Amino acid sequence: MRKVLVVVDMQKDFIDGSLGTKEAQAIVSPVIEKMKSYQVSDIYVTRDTHGENYLETAEGKKLPVVHCVKGTEGWKLHPEIEAFVEPSHIIDKPTFGSLQLMELLQQENEKEPLEIELVGLCTDICVVSNGLLLKAAMPEVTIQVDPSCCAGVTPSSHQAALLTMSMCQIETE
Repeated sequence: MRKVLVVVDMQKDFIDGSLGTKEAQAIVSPVIEKMKSYQVSDIYVTRDTHGENYLETAEGKKLPVVHCVKGTEGWKLHPEIEAFVEPSHIIDKPTFGSLQLMELLQQENEKEPLEIELVGLCTDICVVSNGLLLKAAMPEVTIQVDPSCCAGVTPSSHQAALLTMSMCQIETE
């Protein structure tokens, strides 16, 4: 069984930029340590990616904080995290969940059975969205989330997302 790690949106804007939090900053080192326990070839990373017109999008109208605009400093992955990732394993996603990631991991699972672990930001938006997409696409695959390597928009919404994922048979302990 091949174990893969999905690192969700560990970008400057979510860590210490326009949407950064102290909780997000606190998980950087644990995420890096977790990445060190995986083969580089088994690590996949998502990158929230918006255009200059972000505020005109449906998401931008509900969350009017410009963030992760492609090519900006805030869009970049944390440099220590990026150092552990093969460029071909970085997936830009225009919204919360990534269909591209789901399809890629489905193909990998067909070649060799996978176990999938997710870490990153934000537990209550992009981590939960990707976890549920992956579980829906591969219901027999063990999917885990490490709560100590995730942070939500708030501590209470982090806990709510963990409960949601747990109820959908994603392991959260």
